[in-house]
This record gives sequence, C-alpha cells and structure tokens, in this order.
Amino acid sequence: MASYTYNLGDANKIEQLYPPAEFANKNLNFINYLDVIRHYTSSSLAADGISNVEKIEISVVAGDYFVKIEADTSLEILTKFGNRHAQIFSADFAQKAIRGKELLVEMGVWNPMAGFKVNHNPADDLTKWHLFPPLGLNMIGQRGLLLMHYPPWVIIQAGTFQNAMTMMRWSQLLLAVGIPAQNVDSYKTIIDVNPIAAPGSGESEYPNDYFPIMMASGFFDGSSDRDYIRSMLDLYLTPPDWPESNKYTLPILICGSPLYDPQAPGWFRVTYKNILPTEQGIPQVNVLQTGTFRVHPDSKRETPYMIANHMIAAGVTGACTNNPAAIPDIRQYEAQDLTAATFLKLYADDPNIDPAVAKAQACNRWYGNEAGTGAPLPPDVNDQITLCAMAQMDSFFEPTPSPHPRYTFEEGCERCKSGTVQYNPCGGSIAPPPRTPIS
Repeated sequence: MASYTYNLGDANKIEQLYPPAEFANKNLNFINYLDVIRHYTSSSLAADGISNVEKIEISVVAGDYFVKIEADTSLEILTKFGNRHAQIFSADFAQKAIRGKELLVEMGVWNPMAGFKVNHNPADDLTKWHLFPPLGLNMIGQRGLLLMHYPPWVIIQAGTFQNAMTMMRWSQLLLAVGIPAQNVDSYKTIIDVNPIAAPGSGESEYPNDYFPIMMASGFFDGSSDRDYIRSMLDLYLTPPDWPESNKYTLPILICGSPLYDPQAPGWFRVTYKNILPTEQGIPQVNVLQTGTFRVHPDSKRETPYMIANHMIAAGVTGACTNNPAAIPDIRQYEAQDLTAATFLKLYADDPNIDPAVAKAQACNRWYGNEAGTGAPLPPDVNDQITLCAMAQMDSFFEPTPSPHPRYTFEEGCERCKSGTVQYNPCGGSIAPPPRTPIS
C-alpha cells in the first residue's frame, strides 16, 4: 500500500477552479469543496487507470488544499499523479483562467444572461457560469487530446463527462475503430478554448453566441498571465515520462463541425494562421485537414493535428441525403468521425508517424482512398457494417428519459446486416424517416 500527500494549492484560487458543492445534483451528496475535490480526483485516478484506491483525503492547512491518496499501487505512480495534479492547478497553468475571468468581469461581459433562461432544458434552469478546467479527466495517462469549445453545465451537475451524449458517442467511435475498452478513457481528455461551464445549446451558437472566438483569443490567450489555452495544451500534450526519443507530442483533434460548434477550429485558425495551408490567401481549417504546429513558438516538439467534427454533430445535423460525399449526409459524418478516431489510434501504435501518412491510412480504411474524399467505401466489410451501425445509432433517437440512441451498436450492426440495401443506413428497410438537415 502506497501513500502520497501533496499541496494542491491556495484555497482561494482552487475554489475558483472547482465548482461549489451546491451546483451538483443532490444524489452526489456533496457538502463542501472537500467533497467536490475528492470526487474529481477519484475520477481522474480512474481515468488514468490507477485502481485499488483505498482512500482520498482532502484537507485545508494554512489556507492551502492538501490531497492524500492511499492506493494499492506504487509510490512512483502516486507521486507522478499528485505532482501533475498540483502542476495543472498552479499559477503557471489552470490558474491563468482566473485572470481571464477577472477581465471578463471588469469589462461587464461575464455571464451577460445571468438570471434568465437561454434554452428549453429544465435542468439548465437560469443561466450560470463557472470556470471549469479539465476536471475528472486524465492527468498522466492521456494518449491524445481533444480541443473543444466549452463544457456544458450538465457536466457540473452530474460531476462527470462520462454520461454526456458527446462523450458516450465518442466512446463508441473509439471502440468501433478498435481501441480496447480499457484504453478508451485515455482518449477523452479535453482542453476547452473557453474553460467556462454554462448551459449547453444556449451559450454558444444559434442564436446566443456568448462564447465567440474573440472571447477565447482575448481572455484565455495572449500575454503570459492569461495564456491559459496554450499553457494547458503544452502541459497535457506531453505527459510525464514522455520519451525523449519521440519526435512529436501526443496528437490532437481540433473539434468543431462547420455546421455545429465551429469555435475551436476557429480559434486554431486565428492563432496559427501563419502556418496553416491557404486557399486564395485564406487560412484553412477543413475537416480531416492534418499537419503539425508548435503550441508556443519555443515549444520543444511539434504537435500532429487533425481537424475533426464536434463529436455530437452527426446526431444533431446529420441526415440521409442524395449526396453521401458531403455533410450533412450521415454517411459522410460517420466516415469523417471514424477517420479522426483512427488517426489517434495510429499514433498510439506509432507516436512518430507523419500526420500525412496517418491520415492516408485512416482515410483508406473508411473511404477506400487516401484523401478522404467522395462517398465512403470502406474496403473491409466489417468496417462497412460499423459505419452503417454508427449511422443507425445517430439517426434514431428516443427523447425520454433523456435523449439516447434507440439502438445499441450491436443492434445497429444486426439491422445493417439484415437491411434490404446492403450495409446502407439510408436505404431500404432500415432508412430513417425523412429529416430536414440544417444547412
């Protein structure tokens, strides 16, 4: 049994980065910040594969939070975890988000809809905002990174990303490309360009854009006291013990569909416009675009990237159309999303693979060509079934007790095998009812 105690940081700062207990659902039985910090620490330990944890004690000593972990594992692992936990929440990293919030407050643009509803979800209630760095996710065991827009309020309420529709679908995509179930959590680590939990489907797009690209660039990037986004990226992209021999950092997916929540790719384009490919002088961030960049100009290693859809976009804007070669056709969405998941898997197999080669291999698998163009046509029949099954899951939803796919992945596979048009989720007996896509 190993035991490790570490100083997480100044209580006044830490309590601005963890949500207060009263924001969580009552069934979590949170009473105070001690419970909140214990809960998210436990979730991160689990995400990092540190099992057999016997005890997590949170205490306040001389105005600082301390964490003590006892687990049936090595002291080396607990030390590595604890030191990285403290580093993440230090002044050099997550605390930089506090400066961004202070500027928002000074300018009178922090939570401009406070006291009002912005959507029809009764769980969200009146609009609330709270800083929310990557709580409950990997700290040392990540195998890839996701750059996204902002965390929805439901995450604070539930105390976990795991039950959010976005993460459930992403988990299924990871399994579908062949990532072992025990490794799936290692591919779910998120850095948000706006680290503010707020009502989902109400703060960002259509028609309430309170989290635009300008906010990320102006308040969570820039001078060294508030460059939250790039500081967190630099830290998370190079886990402890990252081999010196590796050419690259971990890979990253820049997630945001052109038709749904495109702000993360938008921030990426603004920030790295000088190194991106251009068309007629316009920097491009197109889905399946790949390349490398340095998070800071002086970052030690380049980072392989791929532009990807928002993980839930297929279920929100996807539809069966007459053109499977372009979104919003559901088949195109599925192929793009499976390609992105495969891109990360390839880096787990070979961390030094060139991103152009990784893209070509991933596209060959799901499109039958190296460019990822045209209607998807996976060469392997099992991959054809997988693509079809994912489309079935995203095309049929049940609204209660909460929105969820009508069919499991296994049921989707069986429907695709028995459909009157072979492995076509939009044809014959398994086609969904007509739907007007968002365009």
